[in-house]
Amino acid sequence: MISTGRRLLILTYAKHEKRVHVKNNLRVMSDKPRALLESKINPHALLAIEHPSYGLNPTNFGSNMGTGLQLNGIECEIEAKRDEIARLLSILEVDIEEQCLPQKEKLKKLELLKSNITSAEDAALFAQKGVQTLCFYAFEDSEPKDGTSRVALRCIANILLLESKTRQTFVQEGNAIKVARKLSDSQEHELLCSRILFLLTYDTTYNFDNLFDDFPLAEKIHENISHEAEQFDRSPASNSRSLSGWAPLTETLKLLFNLTSFYPHRISAFDRTVSPILAILKNIQLQTPVLQSPVTQLINALLNLDLQGKESENAPNGKTSSFFPDLDPNTNVSRLVTILDTAIRTIREELLETTVIPLITLLRRTYDLAPFSVKTHMRLTLLPSNEERAQPLGNSDTLASCLLRLSTSAVAPNVREGISSLLFEISNKDATSFVRNVGYGFAAGFLMTHDLPVPDTVLKGEDGSDDLEGRLTTVDGKEINPITGQRRDMEPQDFGPEMTDEEKEREAERLFVLFEKLKATGVVNVLNPVEQALQEGRFEEVD
Repeated sequence: MISTGRRLLILTYAKHEKRVHVKNNLRVMSDKPRALLESKINPHALLAIEHPSYGLNPTNFGSNMGTGLQLNGIECEIEAKRDEIARLLSILEVDIEEQCLPQKEKLKKLELLKSNITSAEDAALFAQKGVQTLCFYAFEDSEPKDGTSRVALRCIANILLLESKTRQTFVQEGNAIKVARKLSDSQEHELLCSRILFLLTYDTTYNFDNLFDDFPLAEKIHENISHEAEQFDRSPASNSRSLSGWAPLTETLKLLFNLTSFYPHRISAFDRTVSPILAILKNIQLQTPVLQSPVTQLINALLNLDLQGKESENAPNGKTSSFFPDLDPNTNVSRLVTILDTAIRTIREELLETTVIPLITLLRRTYDLAPFSVKTHMRLTLLPSNEERAQPLGNSDTLASCLLRLSTSAVAPNVREGISSLLFEISNKDATSFVRNVGYGFAAGFLMTHDLPVPDTVLKGEDGSDDLEGRLTTVDGKEINPITGQRRDMEPQDFGPEMTDEEKEREAERLFVLFEKLKATGVVNVLNPVEQALQEGRFEEVD
């Protein structure tokens, strides 16, 4: 017998029925009676191993047997957990028939059941009878203030997450509308019921149109989101709550996004919900990292909603957009830009790849819908200013320069594509304006990958001609370098002496050799300029 003072898992290799006994922090599995086990343990019949979940190292007991014993120990623990789940379900099933358990006992049994739901191997729970038992305690046997319903709903949410097949069983029993009816019972009910309905949007044949038609689902979701928005007016401290404090709103917004994605013909049912979503997004205290719950879910929800669909009887023209309010049409766009600015300055590029795309997509959609004044504001905010053209674009610390640098990111291809698309659309989807705004160096890759022709006027005047009409200029008429975007008069001047004829010849010879080496690699088919000139007869022999 090994005595370490720590918890050990003790196994027997008996062929008879196994029992589980717990004595002084020892889990014993044997076919022997409890009395015999408590009195004496035969060291030749038992093997002791340390279970990894207890933080011990199984290699202490020998490298040859540790792995096999560890696996056997895990299997035995899984079997013991299954037995416990089956026992608890049996007790609850009997109570459904006989109503013999006090309320506290029901709650205790459900809590024990919830603590044992850890994997999809808990077979009894995922059977139809197990789902029916949990649904009874969630919907039929409790009041809103009773904890039994909440614990049963947590069990249901867990099994629906762990085993997708249970979702179809759940909806076939007619439980979807029962979940929807509890959406507004409490904040915890909002969290659990929204999560369950969210899971039911996947891997089931359930048609949520039934809930829209037979139950005010959109109204319930609107009420829950509006309630969160009203919290800001009543308590300024509510905008800085912990992540768990935002969990009910987060789950509601996830459900809203899926419903508007899978049932686009129901988007109009959420027109009124745009306003409270914007109110929360505007007033919430931004954390670090900025793109976390519920900010990401607020942005995602706006992606599918009608940003111009809010109607107001009090508006002078009878209609106003909650996204572009008459008093300050730029307010919501400015908030989105602030979030974008904070995100790209504080989050690594590779992490932006999975977090910032919805925000960029929302800004693109916003520009497409925005009135002229808002479009002008977005161009001034997101495109390089004339002051930045004192140096090559992308070298300053402004938001526009940060966006330009990300538009050539090697580690975040989706971010690169999204930002380039945003800047192109802000340039009115015109290639010439795009090159003028960001410089050909930043625009070339996007134009080529999208088969957009490079404007002929972009590089005009580069041969030294005085024709400024073909050249790119700033809004105040200053000529700019089309490649770098820098103003010509701000480019560094070369005050060195001009090259002599001998230096020019040496430079031409060096370039000739480089072209020949490049051609020999076979990577690209490049024609030496000197060779091309000879072929075209542009060289003339002189005496």
